[in-house]
Amino acid sequence: MAVDIVMPQMGESIFEGTITKWLKKPGDKVERDEPLFEISTDKVDAEIPSPSAGVLKEIKVGEGQTVPIQTVVGVIDAAGGAAATAPAPAPAPAKAEAPVPAKAAATAQAPVPVTVARPAAAPAAAVVPISTGERIHSSPLVRRMAKEHGIDLSAVAGTGAGGRISKQDIEAVIAAGGAPASPGPISAPAARPAPPPPPGAAGAQAHVALETAVPRERIYFGSYEVQPMSVMRQKIAEHMVLSKHVSPHVYSVDEIDMTKVATLRAKSKDEFEKRYETKLTFMPFFVKAAVAGLRGFPTMNASLDGTNVVIHKDINIGIAVALDWGLIVPVVRNADEKNLLGIQRTMNDLAERARTKKLKPEEVQEGTFSITNPGVFGGLFGLPVISQPNVGILGLGAIEKRPVVVNDAIAIRSMCYVTLSYDHRVVDGAIAHQFLHKVKETLENWSEPVL
Repeated sequence: MAVDIVMPQMGESIFEGTITKWLKKPGDKVERDEPLFEISTDKVDAEIPSPSAGVLKEIKVGEGQTVPIQTVVGVIDAAGGAAATAPAPAPAPAKAEAPVPAKAAATAQAPVPVTVARPAAAPAAAVVPISTGERIHSSPLVRRMAKEHGIDLSAVAGTGAGGRISKQDIEAVIAAGGAPASPGPISAPAARPAPPPPPGAAGAQAHVALETAVPRERIYFGSYEVQPMSVMRQKIAEHMVLSKHVSPHVYSVDEIDMTKVATLRAKSKDEFEKRYETKLTFMPFFVKAAVAGLRGFPTMNASLDGTNVVIHKDINIGIAVALDWGLIVPVVRNADEKNLLGIQRTMNDLAERARTKKLKPEEVQEGTFSITNPGVFGGLFGLPVISQPNVGILGLGAIEKRPVVVNDAIAIRSMCYVTLSYDHRVVDGAIAHQFLHKVKETLENWSEPVL
């Protein structure tokens, strides 16, 4: 019996996925729930288990191809008796155009920018007016692209499942010169006014396509090796370009005396690990201090929607996790309701599942503030890029013993630089430095028990 393998839906707002790696090849035996292939989406990378035991009979979608959810990507012979067939030939999905050597580029009419492209060209989307009272089905990525290019989604007919407007549809409209505005104005819900386009968006394209900043003949020269960006690396690049384009970044730096916390941790970490079967790191102390700062200065726990500042009541802190293949920011939800143990266990669980590609899309969404820790790699401090739609991110430097002046005497203390990157559209320097001071005060005068 043939069992179809389909592209799963990894979250409400995710409607397509990219196969990054097949873990089995045609003819291999597979067990039910055994990891079969890996996918990458806008939110997470994940391993997809086999829906049935048997033999992998056919691979229909090759590595690197992006397809909508519920697309059949392969077939399993559940009986295991049929001979496996070779994978259907698929065009190699070029995420970037093939490199042009310097000598060849010199003969071309003009340098060609490297642009993120889909493996197969999507058909041009028809422009058909949709009733203004009907909900427009689209993902956040599609809505952002439409906003950046001034495209009225109500005038675009989607080719996705159930008439959903896909990324391909928007790219086709952009390639065709943009979609006209619908004949009549669309009234937005009273509780959620439609945000105006960002200032300057009309004069400067806000599209975050990954393009070269210089002619290609100045890139490809001498001896070189070309390594295509992974899907995750492309998404990180897009998000970073978008954040720097949208948010005017300002940075503030402070120094914290971590001696009290370092002494408490050193004294308690062995008993903590023995009692709770988990290691005690410095990170939960910083999370608790950030919670204190966000409670005191809620403007830091916000997002910007056009001309509206959305102050979040929940405190959901994203913790950047470095992976061998990129970076991801899982979210510790309701961090203000957790003690040190709860925060440590949650972070350990999220980090472990991030490294084994078992995170769920909702676990990297709805963060209200972020923390990144370059200090764990020995960095003195860093100036991180804001994770949208947050208005701030805290960067932690290495904790090192340094000579400092204490009560007019030189003392050896465990010191740490912290940096705050913040969106100057929402947060001014006064608030930023008061927030940092609260973080500093909480850590230097730590009073919460560890055990």
